[in-house]
Amino acid sequence: MSELKQTFNSSLGKKLIMALTGLFLSVFLIVHLGGNLLLFSNDNGYSFNMYANFLTHFPPIEVIAYLLYLSIIVHAAYALILTINNRKARPVSYAVGTESPVSFSSKNMGLLGSILLLFIVIHMGDFWYQYKFTHNVGYKEYRTNVLTGERTVTAFTPEKPDFEHSMTYDGNTEITRVKDLHARVASSFSLLWYVVIYVIAMVALSFHLLHGFQSAFHTIGWVHRKYKPIYEFIGTWLFAVIIPLGFAAMPIVYYFQSLNK
Repeated sequence: MSELKQTFNSSLGKKLIMALTGLFLSVFLIVHLGGNLLLFSNDNGYSFNMYANFLTHFPPIEVIAYLLYLSIIVHAAYALILTINNRKARPVSYAVGTESPVSFSSKNMGLLGSILLLFIVIHMGDFWYQYKFTHNVGYKEYRTNVLTGERTVTAFTPEKPDFEHSMTYDGNTEITRVKDLHARVASSFSLLWYVVIYVIAMVALSFHLLHGFQSAFHTIGWVHRKYKPIYEFIGTWLFAVIIPLGFAAMPIVYYFQSLNK
């Protein structure tokens, strides 16, 4: 036990923890983007609201969510610890600069991470906290004819303040009442300053993942020439390009849609 503790207290151990939590967070980004793309469903927010309701009321998902929050905290804390330790170990800059090229991402991981951490706090405060712990989010009632698939939507005001969601049937009509996170998202994305912050955060995410995803594999020792091109390709195109673009597209599209209303 003492050897294990000593290992994880070492610089290499801290980097290993950062690598593992970083990879876990990277996997989450894929799932999160997949769910958030439901915002583009032309169904008055039905798919996205059902997705949000599922995330906050299915116990296994809630457990994973708290593991996610813990991973964010650990990842950020260890990044700060390693940065401080590295500066203490080399308080004076080298007299002669290194000739080996260093990428923008590598040199600015601390800045990029700080931008992302600030964004996560704002993002979770505006959506997750408001949705889960307040009554500032409205409700929608969806009536779906199970035979024809036709659906109507209206605003809904619950009689009890602790109402969360319900699903009932009236003949062939399915009546679903849920919190309207979709409307909250649309409202936030109609604000130019919020859209700008969101897009800046996605640019930071792109550069952060460009270096961080590949660096994680180096830390855990996967540097074989057979695998390196694979995770470099995935890290560059999936995590540094496709995922940030997918997230950034949502506020941009919703903002321009709000201008046309």
